[in-house]
Amino acid sequence: MNHINPSRRRLFSRKKSNAIRPPWSKTDIEFTDICTRCDKCIQACETQIIFRGDGGFPEINFADDECTFCNKCAEVCPEPLFLDTEHPPWELKAVVQETCLAYKGVWCQSCKDACDERAIGFKSAIGQAPKPVIDTDLCTGCGACAAPCPTDAINFLSLDQ
Repeated sequence: MNHINPSRRRLFSRKKSNAIRPPWSKTDIEFTDICTRCDKCIQACETQIIFRGDGGFPEINFADDECTFCNKCAEVCPEPLFLDTEHPPWELKAVVQETCLAYKGVWCQSCKDACDERAIGFKSAIGQAPKPVIDTDLCTGCGACAAPCPTDAINFLSLDQ
């Protein structure tokens, strides 16, 4: 009987990655099928949030800055990886995790202060620090709220997940 090693089985699986790809890029599987890992998008990124991630494919990291949706990554890409910029850049929305200082009773609104779209509000409660509330209709997923968060409590999820 021929058994396939579980690690070898993973080699052939097509599991969707949790990586955040550049704005306007095609789905993750299409992206990794087409991307040549030339790094042109990484070099073109004005806020330096694109880096070489798992497998050498471009990924977004909001730890230091935000996406300005300048479209330079799409403009320099020699491959057909990007959709027309008339589409929304992505389905990403900010999500506040339990490590948020407000959930620990500390008054902090650094994410709200950084959000130009005013997608982050705070709900007051008697005797408690106000808790963050994300308006997903206003959130562009730009990541501006992530870098100033002192506890890295903001993650980004795609609405289609």
